[in-house]
Amino acid sequence: MRLHCRKTALNCIAAIGAMLAFTPGAMLSAHAQGGSKGTSEDGSMKIRIIIEGQALSATLDDSTAAKDFASLLPLDLTLSDYASTEKVSDLPRRLSTDGAPRSYKPSAGDITYYAPWGNLAIFYRGFSDSAGLVRLGAFDDGVEALRRDQPFKARFEVAE
Repeated sequence: MRLHCRKTALNCIAAIGAMLAFTPGAMLSAHAQGGSKGTSEDGSMKIRIIIEGQALSATLDDSTAAKDFASLLPLDLTLSDYASTEKVSDLPRRLSTDGAPRSYKPSAGDITYYAPWGNLAIFYRGFSDSAGLVRLGAFDDGVEALRRDQPFKARFEVAE
């Protein structure tokens, strides 16, 4: 494609920028997906969570927070129980929650981010609507592997 810039270099740069339609979400998406790796047509992304050799599949939503989480993968975390309802772990950094609802009511199998504390929270039981809770995605199958008393290691990675 040829672009004719007649006035100034700044006008040319502005025209190119408008044509590219740059958005932070698009850049996060491209970085997190390594192109289109693991991504479906609706923008969701398949991931794998490996717990003691058992691979569980999950799908991340097409949201800014989920794409930001995906950009951290692969990621090794230690999950600990919280309130006999969820498994939690600190993340290496805070996630972007731009455009996320103010609260969320989680169901069993939901993968979420608790913005006030900056941690990952994976629910194996439903819970009440919680301010600052942002859904990232959900397990595709059951969550029985999460029902453990002791902390355990889990690896999160993009599914090939």
